[in-house]
Amino acid sequence: MASVLAQSSRLAAQTLKAANQGVRLIDHFSREVVDDIFACALKKQTGVSLKYMLDFGSKPIERQLILSAQFLHNELPVRLSHRVAELENLPYGLSAKPHVLKVRDWYVESFRELRSFPKVKDASDELHFTRLLQHIYRRHTNVVPVMAMGVAELKRELSRSIGVEDLPDIHQFLDGFYMSRIGIRMLIGQHIALHEPPRENHIGLIDTKCSPAGVCQDAIDDARSICLREKGGAPEVTVYGDPSFTFPYVPSHLHHMVFELVKNSLRAVHDRFEDSDNEPPPIRLVVAEGEEDITIKVSDEGGGIPRSGLPKMWTYLYTTAKSPLDDMDRSQATEGSDGPSVLAGYGYGLPISRLYARYFGGDLSIISMEGYGTDAYLHLNRLGNVQEPLP
Repeated sequence: MASVLAQSSRLAAQTLKAANQGVRLIDHFSREVVDDIFACALKKQTGVSLKYMLDFGSKPIERQLILSAQFLHNELPVRLSHRVAELENLPYGLSAKPHVLKVRDWYVESFRELRSFPKVKDASDELHFTRLLQHIYRRHTNVVPVMAMGVAELKRELSRSIGVEDLPDIHQFLDGFYMSRIGIRMLIGQHIALHEPPRENHIGLIDTKCSPAGVCQDAIDDARSICLREKGGAPEVTVYGDPSFTFPYVPSHLHHMVFELVKNSLRAVHDRFEDSDNEPPPIRLVVAEGEEDITIKVSDEGGGIPRSGLPKMWTYLYTTAKSPLDDMDRSQATEGSDGPSVLAGYGYGLPISRLYARYFGGDLSIISMEGYGTDAYLHLNRLGNVQEPLP
């Protein structure tokens, strides 16, 4: 183990020195901008909770919107600068990958636009600021797949010399980076949504009467549709839970997590019983209401995985699906293509889903019985009083 770590450290130092020639921030941006980025990166980020967003957005009157814009005008540059500073100093030459540089430059550009925007003082300023936020929101739409392309290139290079599971610093960075992205998009999306025509039981992106069973059924339908298209069949999924039960949550987050879990179970069950004369057993999804947590359990009989494979499920460098890079022309992969918008094949589904769960104080865990199946437990904080876990 010590020799692997030593080899890893030497490789990191060598690749960092070679790769960073001509790709530092100072090589592409003015000294003033670079100094401002690192000055902001020294400031503390301010976390908010789901309950705070609910209370603040319950009456989106003019003054509330101005206060929200003023908070974002101060907070977003700080969060963006933290990420830029990290992207500038990644190990193994990851900072110099074309796709990572593209993401870094998006963050720098958004930082510059926010810093150059004058202070928000009235409703007119707030409206112009919201338009800027819409522009930034669109710019960062493909951050995850583009970053994934850079990480996939690194994985391909390093797999020849060291095992990809021996890169805890890369995993730690990606956890923090993607958690931060969830927070930034939630804050911006919530402010933008408060300007949209009112929707019943909604405060911005938050559904005050979100039905876990209803969202789960939508996610199941979407996952089965994809399984049918790709595999030619899809096992049944049975939902147990009160469809009339509701609680405040972001439906898009819940859909993302449940879709990923059900998709994995569908694939496992279908593959295990594909050549069997027996009908594949249904996947069971249970929604349980607790005083503190809502727990969603997804159980399948897809054969499970060995205990030794469980840690790999939470890394960004492991997947059982074919990597999209395998089908890409190498020049396309290195000359700045934004890459696919779908994350299948990158191994991002479970780790990103766990970040979504943890963002509002929940969690995601997997228990497997090799030779039988897998149980996934998705815990959602019902109280909404947990602050964002800012990296």
